[in-house]
Amino acid sequence: MVQGDGAAAAGAAPAGRLDLAGAARLETRYDAELRFRELRGPVAGLVSAALVALSAFHYYTAGFGILTEHWHKSIHLAAVLALTFLLFPTRRPPPGPRIGGVPLLDWAFAAAVAAAAIYLPVVFDELTFRIGMPNATDVVMGTAMVVLTLEAVRRAMGWVLPAIVLVFIAYALLGHRIGGVLSHPGADWEGFVNHVYLTQEGIFGIPAKVVATYVFHFVLFGVIATRMGLGQFFIDLASVAAGRYPGGPAKVAVVSSALFGSISGSSIANTVTTGSLTIPAMKKIGYRAHFAGAVEAAASAGGQITPPIMGAAAFVMIEFLAIPLTTLLVAAAIPALMHFWGVFVQVHLEAKRLGLRGMSEEELPRLWPTIRDGWPTVIPLVLLVGVIVEGYTPYLAAFWGITACIVVGFLNPRNRLTPKDLWYAFDVGARYALAVGAAAAAVGIVVGVVTLTGAGFRVGFMVTQAAASTAEMFRPLIALLPADVASVQGLTLFLTLVFVALVCVVMGAGIPTTALYIVLAAIAAPAVVQLGVPPLAAHLFILYFGILADLTPPVCVSAYAAAGIAGANPFRTGLTAFRLGMAKATVPFVFAYAPVMLVVIEGFTWGDFLVTTLTCAIGVAALGAGLTGYAFTHMGPFSQALLVLAALLLIAPSGPLSITGFALLAPVVAVNWLRASRRRAPAAPA
Repeated sequence: MVQGDGAAAAGAAPAGRLDLAGAARLETRYDAELRFRELRGPVAGLVSAALVALSAFHYYTAGFGILTEHWHKSIHLAAVLALTFLLFPTRRPPPGPRIGGVPLLDWAFAAAVAAAAIYLPVVFDELTFRIGMPNATDVVMGTAMVVLTLEAVRRAMGWVLPAIVLVFIAYALLGHRIGGVLSHPGADWEGFVNHVYLTQEGIFGIPAKVVATYVFHFVLFGVIATRMGLGQFFIDLASVAAGRYPGGPAKVAVVSSALFGSISGSSIANTVTTGSLTIPAMKKIGYRAHFAGAVEAAASAGGQITPPIMGAAAFVMIEFLAIPLTTLLVAAAIPALMHFWGVFVQVHLEAKRLGLRGMSEEELPRLWPTIRDGWPTVIPLVLLVGVIVEGYTPYLAAFWGITACIVVGFLNPRNRLTPKDLWYAFDVGARYALAVGAAAAAVGIVVGVVTLTGAGFRVGFMVTQAAASTAEMFRPLIALLPADVASVQGLTLFLTLVFVALVCVVMGAGIPTTALYIVLAAIAAPAVVQLGVPPLAAHLFILYFGILADLTPPVCVSAYAAAGIAGANPFRTGLTAFRLGMAKATVPFVFAYAPVMLVVIEGFTWGDFLVTTLTCAIGVAALGAGLTGYAFTHMGPFSQALLVLAALLLIAPSGPLSITGFALLAPVVAVNWLRASRRRAPAAPA
């Protein structure tokens, strides 16, 4: 990993101002999904025009009517996969002539995958009579679609996701040779292609539909909103609100990353954009390099769980669960707040422990000029949220948000968009959507295998049985715990959640969040739901732990990006980021056991909500103090351990455990406060 890039890596923007070009260079360095081939001559202009046309297609259809579903998805996939072959190179370029820097083989792949995608709607009317009995052309086109989709994903994301898809394909074809609960009748290649290509259960299923009708539009909105100044406004507001307090730049990083992440939906984009400003500022006032990078990485990892945009996986979730977007946004609000609260507490306590200052008046922007110059940039976001709240479709909300961005951007004299800026935004917005679009097509194959073989039920049964057996083994050891926790059912649920969380973190080390969520929503979520957890809570649980992989060494992409800016050791930065983001690892267990935290849940009462949320918030703060080693004053290892134990008991949504946690917390806090008071008291006169 490259170290020592420092603030200069982001370019030469004025102090306190976002350098979007520098952030884009950093994002390309640390995000493999944005490492594009360098095109030359007319081909570069042709591909850029195709990207802009793809963005314009999605923008237009969002406002004036989505095409018939099979045509809309096919046009989307044809363009996305073809452009993937033109823009993503192989590690060892094939020999032979090139056109504009693109090998002829890649041109052939692009043409073939586009033809395979468009073939389906062309013969759609005939398929009614031959689904289940594909002809030779159907099988050839389907085979080309499967093979080229896997190759496109391999280029955009590496080998991990294609390898997982290949395992599922092998399971579909050879499942009849497996004994036990995983055994199924199996399918031949013709039947497999029929299911994942000709029906709506595979490549053209829910994942592709979501990217084509929701995700693309919100990615485009985020790019244009940042370009027209909304990201800068968020950073300036965060500086005004939090910069003057101890450890000010770190608190600015937390607040600005929460705000910016709500429109970007990408951990790495959030890290390099806001981090190019906040990380050097944190180092300047005395934070160690690895801690400065970790703060930005931990805060930025919250973008995919923060309303109103969230990440691509959120839109897949509303399709899987068949719920309105507003329901998910309300449910995600409190858990997201808990994550940022946990990071903020540790940042504050670290600043107090080290005696760090806040930002000076000269370093802070002024409130009135900030509002005067930046308020127009908020109009598109307010309009987007308003359209969603009114109950309209997410893509229509994105259409009006993008339209407002364009209008405000062209009219705003302080940060005016030019036609060149708009072209750039449409180009970049489409580039950002290529990898996730290809991944959606690939994981559609996984979903198809699950529906073809019943793998979701089979895997869920295995997980719950393993958890139940383990629970029986450990129950005698924890008989003193409350009955709702120590029961076989309670232990089975806890162990199932632990198993699923571990799988999410391990698989998330090599798979993007959206693809990981889709795979585990198909095979792991049913196991959690079978044990009584509401589907919304189960799916959010999987999403949280999938995102946690961005902070978990050894593959902690957000932490690596932050470490590059900070000039710090990436592994140490990742470990610290994981510690700062511990709320993200504990809060999902809370809403799994007490879904009332999600608000939009059956049986919601304000009393239960307040008790659960307040004890969780106190527990998250206590956990931060225990991990930092500071609460009013420095603590020894014993006090730290006691505080961490008290925190975990408080976070657990159980009345008896919370009372026990308070009983452990109170004396530690009281003793520390008395010690700190004595140190502050003036010495008595002689």
